[in-house]
Amino acid sequence: MDPWLIWLIIAAVLAGAEIFTLTAALGMLSVAALVTAGSAAIGLSPPFQFLVFALVSTVTVVFVRPIALRHVLQPQTERFGIDALVGRGAYVISEVTGLDGRVRIDGEEWTARAYDETLVIPAGKTVDVIEINGATAIVYPRD
Repeated sequence: MDPWLIWLIIAAVLAGAEIFTLTAALGMLSVAALVTAGSAAIGLSPPFQFLVFALVSTVTVVFVRPIALRHVLQPQTERFGIDALVGRGAYVISEVTGLDGRVRIDGEEWTARAYDETLVIPAGKTVDVIEINGATAIVYPRD
C-alpha cells in the first residue's frame, strides 16, 4: 500500500474520532496527517514524512487549537427566556406581598412575591424584577 494512502486513512480515522470527542486536538492531528499524505504523495521518504507530521502536529496543537477553543468556548452574551426578565421593570396589577400578587412584565401577567416578606406593594406601582422563581417573579419597588 502506498504511504500517502496510509496517511490518508490515518487522517480519516482521526477526523472520525474527533467527531466523537470534540476536543479539537484529534482534528489538528487529522490535518497534520492530511498534510503528511500530501508530502508522501510528492515522494518524501518516510523519515521526512514523520518529521512533517511532527512539525504540523506541534504547530496546530500549540498555536491553532487555543485560538479555536477560545472561539468555541465564548460565554453566551444574550439572555433568553426567563433570564431576560431579570432586571426589567414590571407594573403591579394586584397588591404584591411576601405571599402573593400579580404583575405585568412586557405585556405578560405573572404571579409575584415581594422580595421582603414584610413589604406590601400597592397596585399601580412600578417594580423591578429581582429574580424568577419557577413561574413567580420576585420583585422590589422602585420608589
